[in-house]
Amino acid sequence: MPTHRELANVIRVLAMDAVQNANSGHPGAPMGMADIAEVLWRGVLKHNPANPRWWNRDRFVLSNGHASMLLYALLHLTGYAVGMDELRNFRQLGSRTAGHPEHDAGMGVETTTGPLGQGLANAVGMAIAEKMLAAEFNRPGFEIVDHRTWVFLGDGCMMEGISHEACSLAGTLKLGKLVCFYDDNGISIDGKVGGWFTDDAGERFEAYGWHVIRDVDGHDAEAVAAAIRTATAHSDRPTLICCRTVIAWGAPTRAGTSKAHGEPLGAEEVAGARARLGWTLPPFEVPAELRAAWDCSAAGRAAEAAWQSQFARYRAAHPELAAEFERRMNGELPADWAATRAAALAAAAAASAPQATRAASQDALNVIGPKLPGLVGGSADLTPSNNTWRRDSRVFSAEDAGGNYLHYGVREFAMTAVMSGVALHGGLIPYGGTFLVFSDYARSAVRMAALMQQRVILVYTHDSIGLGEDGPTHQPVEQLASLRLLPQLEVWRPADAYETAAAWVAAIERAEGPTALVLTRQAVAPLRRDAAQQAGVARGGYVLLDAPAPLEAIVIATGSEVGLALEAVRRLQAAGRRVRLVSMPSTDVFDAQDAGWREAVLPSTVTRRLAVEAGATGGWWKYVGLGGRVLGVDRFGASGKAPALFAKFGLTPDNVERLVLELLA
Repeated sequence: MPTHRELANVIRVLAMDAVQNANSGHPGAPMGMADIAEVLWRGVLKHNPANPRWWNRDRFVLSNGHASMLLYALLHLTGYAVGMDELRNFRQLGSRTAGHPEHDAGMGVETTTGPLGQGLANAVGMAIAEKMLAAEFNRPGFEIVDHRTWVFLGDGCMMEGISHEACSLAGTLKLGKLVCFYDDNGISIDGKVGGWFTDDAGERFEAYGWHVIRDVDGHDAEAVAAAIRTATAHSDRPTLICCRTVIAWGAPTRAGTSKAHGEPLGAEEVAGARARLGWTLPPFEVPAELRAAWDCSAAGRAAEAAWQSQFARYRAAHPELAAEFERRMNGELPADWAATRAAALAAAAAASAPQATRAASQDALNVIGPKLPGLVGGSADLTPSNNTWRRDSRVFSAEDAGGNYLHYGVREFAMTAVMSGVALHGGLIPYGGTFLVFSDYARSAVRMAALMQQRVILVYTHDSIGLGEDGPTHQPVEQLASLRLLPQLEVWRPADAYETAAAWVAAIERAEGPTALVLTRQAVAPLRRDAAQQAGVARGGYVLLDAPAPLEAIVIATGSEVGLALEAVRRLQAAGRRVRLVSMPSTDVFDAQDAGWREAVLPSTVTRRLAVEAGATGGWWKYVGLGGRVLGVDRFGASGKAPALFAKFGLTPDNVERLVLELLA
């Protein structure tokens, strides 16, 4: 039987070979963490290589994603659909073995990692999801949701601020099935980290409320196994296992140096390492005995079969719970969703009094939430302002895992990355709120949600200078335009209650990516629509007020500016001008419509166009053309009451009317 070291050396050699073959990559961390990975993946991790989507599998997150060859080697060796050709094509165009792991449930990659610290925050979300679902679905004798989340992380993850946000929250929530291995090798790209990173990580995590296991020799399989046994014996809080390792362990001259971090070892160094490891085979060849010892296929099938047998008994004892669990884990909406959707839209259509769209959002949630189990809310310490609490909300806490609402605290970045982890786990649809201006804090996590196409709903309130007296530090200007630039993120800025409800419906029904709902603080009047216009809302842009042909000009507006544009267009029409008003709550959705719809709303023959939005103007020129005008805000705001600010920046019916007349002249 091969030894632990011999088995770990397979990872080291494959990592060296793949990085050398690609002439690009990070060999050091895979070589340094190989012994830890061998113990975890062969003897502890609950997984089935034949079914990477098995619901009750353990989740493994490589937060130090530059060590991607560690994960690819593990997947290949344990029996996942990652062939040797994929390792040979590491970092090449079209290969599944990208430079940093990219979420691919079919090959066993749980999340996209690379921006350091975010994988760790995703893992916190996965652990939250496991705890929530276990509280909801487990019954005496039936632990159908019972798995752990394991994380590898390095000094870079520790240095990133998001690690503080996420791990502080994890400790408060006592996520006992979260176990993290800290690869404490003291090396980063710039060299020995002692010159810029001297934290006592153990004391830091103990202060968070974690269980900390210190000074584990990361190259001693028995020491690693003992640490894992200790960690799994503590279910009352998360665990950090601090492993002392040598980066590029086995390399003759580059072990323990920054030269092993982010570049190939070089042919001579690889040859020397192979000699030290006693490896005589050519690149990408693994002895049959070692390959057989690594294969986890049979154990994985047996583990899932035992769970499937338990779930069959669970289904017989609790058929309704089992059906709901299957629906949720399959990512399906309830059978009565169409009725819930209709009820939310009807209630919004009946709104008769002016209200902020953040309030209309809460009204929509109060209709949808109780009918959509698994819709998990939260806010970054702005619940009363974001209006994210709904009538069926219940706080999720260390003491009450049955809740469906998370108080994230002032942690916008972690909140967003945690929500991606919740979505990646499956079974829940997360939404979370903050002010639009603070989307900048979370921007990288928003980008990752879009890159992974996760169903995450971002509730951004206080969407413009309309928030008033808090001033330019809190008044978003460039954020809307910036968010619209993100591929695969759908942005909605609704004008009233109906458009807000429609935006919520679209966000919930959209399974292929995140959605941002951008909402007002100030009240806006409800707009009248016929059935065709109501249907048009779902297409992102539609004609709200038309004029007889031939049209002279078109005004396009979003959010709170639709109301003031409507007043201006009515005046123009009363004066005999043939001006159309288009409401465009989502440019992303509108752009995705067929050419016929886009032409019907914005006929190319009408070139006199004015766009109106209380934000940066850059993105609107593609709709108005070089001959059009954009009325927006291309400077920072000011502290004052909202009506005074709108007047100061020219966002008034009078100014809209004036600009249209200038176009017509």
